[in-house]
Amino acid sequence: MSETTQQVPVEAAGKGKAVNPLLKLALEFGPLAIFFFANSYGDRLFHVAEDRRIFVATGIFIAASLVALVLSRVLMGYLPRMAIVNAIVVTVFGGLTLALDDAFFIKVKPTIVNALFGSVLLGGLFFGRSLLSLVLETVLQLDAEGWRKLTFRWGVFFFVLAAINEVVWRTQTQDFWVAFKVWGVMPLTMIFALAQTPLILKHELKPAKTEE
Repeated sequence: MSETTQQVPVEAAGKGKAVNPLLKLALEFGPLAIFFFANSYGDRLFHVAEDRRIFVATGIFIAASLVALVLSRVLMGYLPRMAIVNAIVVTVFGGLTLALDDAFFIKVKPTIVNALFGSVLLGGLFFGRSLLSLVLETVLQLDAEGWRKLTFRWGVFFFVLAAINEVVWRTQTQDFWVAFKVWGVMPLTMIFALAQTPLILKHELKPAKTEE
């Protein structure tokens, strides 16, 4: 979550095909990896000036995100909410980057997306709704307190990611920002997710035992 709505079929309805977890990870992480390699080797592969690599990479990133969305629909049988949001945001901010010839927009995209996700989750809690359960209810079964705590933690974490992105792109080189976006945010998100295991186990709803 190193960067959060759909109609048919809906994930929460439990529809879709069984998909290998590695394939699902590839669909989610693939466009970012392609973005990294296009930015790293764009000058050699596409014969553009070194300072133009980010624009070539952005165009490829948009295309890869849309392709991943189509493949998700075909292979999984549904469109993941996060994939839809990500594809829309990448297309909008990537399009602005190319149209205005300004890398600012693709750099600030993770800040806006993460701040948006954080605002939605924490805002939902303010109105008494643990919105994270709408996304994860087919994966986790938690009591109300568990959902509230998990939603709050993820909401705060998204704001932390937004702040980190701002610091990195404003203080580091463009290549460092791209590398961190791809190879730094994902490990941070996985570590954070694993750190929630004790909370999940504590508040997990156990299936009722049936008497024989």
